[in-house]
Amino acid sequence: MRLRDRIGIDTRTQARLAWAMELVLVGILFVGLWDRDTGVIVNTAVALGVTQLVPILERDYGIPMDPALTLWITAAVFLHAVGVVGFPGSPQNLYQDLWWYDHVTHALSASVVAAAGYATARAVDLHSVEVRLPPRFMFAFILLLTLAFGVFWEVIEFTIGEAAAVLGGEPVLTQYGLDDSMLDLVFDTVGAVVVAVWGTAYLTDLAGAIARRLGDEAPDRRSSD
Repeated sequence: MRLRDRIGIDTRTQARLAWAMELVLVGILFVGLWDRDTGVIVNTAVALGVTQLVPILERDYGIPMDPALTLWITAAVFLHAVGVVGFPGSPQNLYQDLWWYDHVTHALSASVVAAAGYATARAVDLHSVEVRLPPRFMFAFILLLTLAFGVFWEVIEFTIGEAAAVLGGEPVLTQYGLDDSMLDLVFDTVGAVVVAVWGTAYLTDLAGAIARRLGDEAPDRRSSD
């Protein structure tokens, strides 16, 4: 039984929730434009861009995206964008005001990265008879890929923060020190472990669709013989 069946959320409700989050993101973008807040504008625009990857994958590449996966991806970018919006009349935002908010968004975002990495690697495994990726390797691969992306993200945050300090501008992403970065990587690991242990069963259809797409695009070796 899938998670949505256990908690009683059908596919239509999931699609509506994802659509509602996208609508809120559009509203946040307009708020950022009105306030001329670069951080809100950039983070929300990127979030909206990520949400549009789902219909692009479906329409242009024929990869079916389960409503649960769509909601999963949308929720990750939605929570991040909402977190950078300041409270009315206050310079504080959810990242600064709620100590646990950053941990939740990192774990959720890391789970999306882990899911994408697993689906792609599993698709290659299914597509090629010359490649075999055993479960233990996949587990280690998901963890290492997610941690590598997490380190890359922390480097980006640090670079943007230092550049903003030198140039005197407003940082689009904020880093709160080495201790915060290490804690972020811990929660990145949590998200990766959740996907590696429990989430892979929900990604089988996606991996199969990507593998079929790889098969369609593979060159016909017999024509070159």
